[in-house]
Amino acid sequence: MRIAVPRRISRPVRSRPAWLAIIAAGALVLPFAVAPAASASSVNYVALGDSYSSGVGAGSYTSSSGSCDRSTNAYSQLWANANSPASYTSVACSGATTSSVISGQLSALSSSTTLVSITVGGNDIGFSSVMETCVLEGWDCVSAVDTADSEAQNQLPGELNSVLAGIKADAPNARVVVLDYPELYDLSQSSGCVGLSTSNRTALNQGAQLLDSEIQAAAGRYGDVFADVQGQFAGHEICDSSSWLHSVNILDISESYHPTASGQADGYYPVFSAAAG
Repeated sequence: MRIAVPRRISRPVRSRPAWLAIIAAGALVLPFAVAPAASASSVNYVALGDSYSSGVGAGSYTSSSGSCDRSTNAYSQLWANANSPASYTSVACSGATTSSVISGQLSALSSSTTLVSITVGGNDIGFSSVMETCVLEGWDCVSAVDTADSEAQNQLPGELNSVLAGIKADAPNARVVVLDYPELYDLSQSSGCVGLSTSNRTALNQGAQLLDSEIQAAAGRYGDVFADVQGQFAGHEICDSSSWLHSVNILDISESYHPTASGQADGYYPVFSAAAG
């Protein structure tokens, strides 16, 4: 997505979230063991989704991907490099929504596709505009997050249903791994961290929890594998000394609030690898 955010889920405001305890029926939550996929040499893998899947923020973008900004450091490419599947295609694209995935990405799938990955949903609830409001108009940040929360609860479930149903129809033999989004801030370090107020950071983290809970529930409805990256990013969020997420980058605003190359390699990749088998 191009900067994405997102019930506020009750849980201690933490140092470190004990995260979501809702496991929708049928969803497999990582890092618990999952059934292995077929041997990599017989895997036909297609990566779908938004900027968190295309690798915005990780650098090394392929010229052929144009404004989709597909990075050779994206988790899907790292997995393909390490596992040498029979085929690998990434059509993930910065700014993608559920509707643009349906209209512009699902055509890459077929009955021979055996593995699919996707991150999607943040752009559907207006993450980029929320972050713009929070950064430029901090006094209105919580209100902006509340609006996104309402959209996540009322509109996003149906939109996620549409894209996951489309994947199942177009790739009926595929193992579908639905990844979520990390929390942006380590609130335990917020007092010594310049930038947004702790109350705004808390709202943004809670918004991310809601977005991820809706993604988890949707994966469960379709029997897909839900791969949670929040725990993997613990200790590597904004305000941590070794953050795997870009804060505001005025030199390249599109990278703001996206995983760095380390966030892809050490955050997303191991979680996806465990889910892919």
